[in-house]
Formats: sequence, C-alpha cells, structure tokens
Amino acid sequence: MSDDLGPHELRVLVAVERERSFSAAGGALGMTQSAVSHSVRTSERKIGAVLFERGRRGARPTPAGERAVVHARRVLRLLDTLRAEARAAAAPGGTDAVLTGPLRIAAFRSAALHLLPPVLERLAALHPGIEPEVRMVREVGRGTAGEVADGRADLGIATVGTGSPVPKGLVGGVLLREGYALVHPADRTDAPRSLPLVDWAENCTSYTRDWWAEQEWIPRATVTAEDDGAVLSMVSSGFGMAIMPELSLVGAPLSVRITDLGPARPTRDVGYVTTPELAGSRAVRALIRELRAQAGKVVVSDSRKSD
Repeated sequence: MSDDLGPHELRVLVAVERERSFSAAGGALGMTQSAVSHSVRTSERKIGAVLFERGRRGARPTPAGERAVVHARRVLRLLDTLRAEARAAAAPGGTDAVLTGPLRIAAFRSAALHLLPPVLERLAALHPGIEPEVRMVREVGRGTAGEVADGRADLGIATVGTGSPVPKGLVGGVLLREGYALVHPADRTDAPRSLPLVDWAENCTSYTRDWWAEQEWIPRATVTAEDDGAVLSMVSSGFGMAIMPELSLVGAPLSVRITDLGPARPTRDVGYVTTPELAGSRAVRALIRELRAQAGKVVVSDSRKSD
C-alpha cells in the first residue's frame, strides 16, 4: 500500500484539528468515530509521527500534527484550484469568466471596511462564479499573513514593508502607503495637548512606534481600545486624541478634526500576501488586479483635514 496520503485522509486531519474531537469530526464528514480514528492512525503510520494526543477532553494536535494540518489545508486548496483552473481552461476561449468556487480572504478591520467592498463588487461583476469568503483578523502577532501561511486564507490584506516584511514562504506586494494623522475632537480648541492619547494594539509597526518615541509632544497612551473604530468613537465623543492611519479615517464623523503631521509623518504600507502556489491562480490574480485598482482610489477626502 502506498505511503502517500489521499485527499480524504487530509480532510480527516483538517476536520479533527478543527473540531478537536474524533466524533465531532466524524459528524462533520459524515463518518463514524471509528472510521475517523482508523484514518488518523493510517495517516500517522504513513507519516511516521503521532499527530494527535487522545484524551477524555478530545483530540489535540501535537507539534507534528499542527504542521501536518497546515500542509493538508494547503494541499486541499491546491486540489480545489486544480479543478477550477482546468475547468476555466476547458471553457470556450479559456476565459476567466467561468471562474467558480470560494476565494478566501483575510483582512484587518479598516481594509475590510474601506478597501474590500468595491473590490468584491467589481469582482462579482466580472466573475459571478467566484464566492468570496472574508474573515476579519486582528493585525497583531502573525495576523492575516498567518492565516495564509496556515492554509486558512488564499490571500491576506496585511501590513507589509520594513517593519512588517512578507513572511518567509509567502509572496506579496504593496497596495498603498498610508500616512498617519492626528485626530482630535473638532470642538476642542485646546486639543490635542490637553487630551489623553487613545491607542489600540494593531495601530503601528515597530517603525512607527520608534517615530512616536521621538516626539516629545505625544503623551504616553493612557487609554487603549479594542480596534480603530472604538478609538475613533472615543475621539469623536471628546474623550481623547489619537494618531491613526488614513485608511482608518475614511468616512470619519464630522465631530473630529484630522490634522496632517507633515512630510516627516510616519507611514504604513498596506499590501497583500499569498502563497507562491496560489499567486499564479486565476482567481487570486483577478483579486490582486482589483485590489491594486481600488488602492489608487483610496484617499481621505475630507475638508476637515488641515496642516
């Protein structure tokens, strides 16, 4: 018997890791618990490593299991891409118009709110068979790039550049460079020096934090919020001031004033990351084209913005 794992065995591994239970994985796949257990044991024998720790609390992946499941997700996605690409090539003219199936996108909040919607609208018009699946992921730790690396997303909209390079094993590019601006209540003439600084965890790269540290007029953040929407709400209510990237300020309420920080202001590069294998697929290429086109249109068009 071959030691190669088949697609069905890979699906079982992914399901067990996701459900943390052989019985729950069986329910999701329409299999009995014993059939799932047998499949996992067969995969472990073929690989030569224990992939899951069994216990009364269910099944948890070992370090070997975690790595195996990452590759299993990516292999299964490539098999889906194989089918979609072959069908597209077999269509009359081999056009992209027949692209079908899911397209999994991971994006941080401001990108999901202000960059993606027109992109998905245009993509749907060009390729109605594509089914976008968007997940908002906090851009901290491994962030959206980690979702791609782990096989949970086909493309991630991520912060990239010197402070946040494209992770090893992935490919990507810059879509737009956004500057940071000072945001404070519009009705506070004494702002911002008299107001506390409001911040959130995924606001800045290490490069931007270094810039902050050099500015004596910026106080230490005394208030932290969950995301940029909460920060903007606090500033709008007069609670404090903040330094925020421009994408987070699209559609900012009239109750805030946006002040340019000048030519030496810090910037953040927003880009995309994907796997080398998926980078050449038609669906991902179509998404990247639309992202690039839309990125050139994203501006903070606001009469309240001042120097």
